[in-house]
Amino acid sequence: MRDALLDATARLVAEHGISSVTMTQVAEATGIGRATLYKYFPDVESIVHAWHERRIGGHLHQLRAVAGGDGDITRRLSKVLSTYAMIDFSHHGGDLAPVLHQGGHAVHAQRHLLELVRELMVEGVDAGIVRG
Repeated sequence: MRDALLDATARLVAEHGISSVTMTQVAEATGIGRATLYKYFPDVESIVHAWHERRIGGHLHQLRAVAGGDGDITRRLSKVLSTYAMIDFSHHGGDLAPVLHQGGHAVHAQRHLLELVRELMVEGVDAGIVRG
């Protein structure tokens, strides 16, 4: 149910903009009553934040998989950085960016990303391919 709510809201926001989407529209798009929707989320903005948190989690999972994949450190570091660049390029901008990046989940995710890159850099230093 939660995923259906997040996905429906994301579609509505993409079509109409966050300020135009109502809880009634989300409930209708998901096929549930408004009372049920309010059991999950208090407003559209909180749904959008939950959707963004899920999306960021997926990106971090993808980057961790690349970092822990096959290949030497040069290949893995390059692949992590290029994957991150593609994620950043394809998902930033627009009206939602200021709203989405206010939450603590974005700061938390950034810390995880920095730690992942730091670990790869340390591995690169240890392997002698990155200057300390």
